[in-house]
Amino acid sequence: MAIYKYKGKNKVGNIVEGERVARSPQEVIAALEKESIQVLSVDKKKIQVQVPFAGGMQRKKVTLRELSVFNRQLSVMFNAGLPITQGLGILAIQQKNKYFQEVLSEIRKDVESGSNLSNALRKHPKVFNELYCSMIQAGEASGSLDTILLRLSQYIENMTRLTAKVKSAMAYPIAVLIMAVGITALILWKVVPIFEDMFAQLGASLPIPTKIVLSASEFFQSYFFFIIIGVGIFIFAFRSYYATFRGRRVVDRIKLKLWVFGPLLLKLGVARVTRTMSTLLNAGVEIIESITITAKTSGNAIIEDAVLKSRASVQEGKPLWESWEEAKIFPFMVTQMVSVGEQTGSLSAMLGKIADFYDEEVENAVSTLISIMEPILILILGGLVGSIIVAMYLPMFDIIGRV
Repeated sequence: MAIYKYKGKNKVGNIVEGERVARSPQEVIAALEKESIQVLSVDKKKIQVQVPFAGGMQRKKVTLRELSVFNRQLSVMFNAGLPITQGLGILAIQQKNKYFQEVLSEIRKDVESGSNLSNALRKHPKVFNELYCSMIQAGEASGSLDTILLRLSQYIENMTRLTAKVKSAMAYPIAVLIMAVGITALILWKVVPIFEDMFAQLGASLPIPTKIVLSASEFFQSYFFFIIIGVGIFIFAFRSYYATFRGRRVVDRIKLKLWVFGPLLLKLGVARVTRTMSTLLNAGVEIIESITITAKTSGNAIIEDAVLKSRASVQEGKPLWESWEEAKIFPFMVTQMVSVGEQTGSLSAMLGKIADFYDEEVENAVSTLISIMEPILILILGGLVGSIIVAMYLPMFDIIGRV
């Protein structure tokens, strides 16, 4: 995916410019033509290297919480009969986030110039993703923009809550492991050398565990900077590999197979997919476009591929549940409930029920994960530090025996 800058003419002949996130220039052109924009030029945006602190301390990011609050406030204003431009102007002034304030001001100017709200939003892909813009476009077409804004708020809040639960589950083990590594490094760097000097002066006989710890301490002190550089290179190499098409799929497949974490990540992916598709279908977005947008929100390349593959099957006339079942990634209950939803004509409602169910499943899985990992990590931390301490005190018995 890349960011492309485009220039074109709208229905009334006005020049419009903006940015789009897409896989190719052809994808940008196709999307603009659907919006009745005559494309004049499409160019890939060049990456600009910014020197830290050179451009000030402005935070160029909008959180999901800020976006959710903005949606609710705009929905209330629009429902009360306030013009959309006036609502955008009021909310821009109220924003504490200067970057978001600038974005809203630009959107207001575009709407005042005659642009649709969805087209104005698409100029800011870093803030408003394709799902958001498509739902706004559907709301404009159906005349239910206030309802769509409210649904978007609910969707963002659900996604934020779901992501927060998983982050809380991941944060605890990561924090404990970092603490274990830090304490171990500190002992090897500062404490063990003191014992080593003492053993050398007393001429104590060193058992094998003590020799291992002393060797580890010497290695750590001698190659400290090389270890730091090695860790940095590994992280950089891993991130570079994960950024590739194949790398992301290899890593994401491994993630789904991990003990305890794998089932949790699968449930999270299913919850995201079903919640997103339910929200899009409820907003009036056609199913093919809904599938395309939904795939990008799964958070896992394997699930994303399965959803995108189902798009081709649905275009050929296959039911959605059948293509999901063939993917062998979605649980049996999900495909069966989707099948019932398609047969009864209530697919969006059924997807919403699946999302609610898996939201609870994620919450339960997080609680289970924390309860399982807590004693294991404490045991690892205690065992690691305890083993070093015991190894350092073993020669004392030889010293005491000689005394």
